Amino acid sequence: MTGQNALGEYLRLRRGRVRPEDVGLVPGPRRRVEGLRREELAALAGISADYYLRIEQGRNANPSSQILEALARALRLDAAATAHLHRLARDDRRTETGPEVVGDDVLTLLDQLPVPAFVAGRYLDCLASNALAQRLSPNFAPGHNLMRQLFTDPAERELHVDWDDATAGVVGGLRQGAGGEAIDLRLQALVDELSASSERFRALWARADIGYRRAGTSHLRHPRVGELHLRRNRFGIPDSGGQHLQTYHALPGTDTARKLAMLAGPDLTG
Repeated sequence: MTGQNALGEYLRLRRGRVRPEDVGLVPGPRRRVEGLRREELAALAGISADYYLRIEQGRNANPSSQILEALARALRLDAAATAHLHRLARDDRRTETGPEVVGDDVLTLLDQLPVPAFVAGRYLDCLASNALAQRLSPNFAPGHNLMRQLFTDPAERELHVDWDDATAGVVGGLRQGAGGEAIDLRLQALVDELSASSERFRALWARADIGYRRAGTSHLRHPRVGELHLRRNRFGIPDSGGQHLQTYHALPGTDTARKLAMLAGPDLTG
């Protein structure tokens, strides 16, 4: 989250996503709000409505772990979202992050990998990549923000046939990777920028999902070699402050494997 009351903002967004009927409540014909009312969430969590109101409004900065667990259960949060809730509750500091630097060992590994691979930072900046990744997309190059390119570059929209799934995954990943502090100036600037330029981003950010897209298959349409169905994997880099290594590979013997070899060949260096 990005504001002064990140915990309250997160609770409000998640409260709006729970339908009353999903938790055994009768919505009623005169209901004006989407999701749960504050007093309904409080009752489900076993706390007073006034106490919950103070939490959501930022007037109770340190709710106990037991209270947070009760709220998480009432909101039907998964493990990642529950962990995020606890991080927001315990951390109220302004973050001052310096430049993200990729370790030498990771850079050496990156250049030796025979598949497209790049390193992304906690704000989804591309920090390093190998040549094959840059042939897959010029936006997989150091200096680009993967989030910004995915939402604003028409070429990236054309590349990702599964753009809806890809965009949902990166927004959830951004919250997980960079949203643990209550006040984060870099995150605030990126969210403000993309909220102003992309309706899709605004809708996804309001969903308050937590977590990267799971490993699976990415469907791409490359301008030089055509349709690709690449297996996608993400590996957290220990002691890096939130960096991860993203790789794409083809299943052996497939048409995608043949096309990926073409992409790596000398005839497509230009």
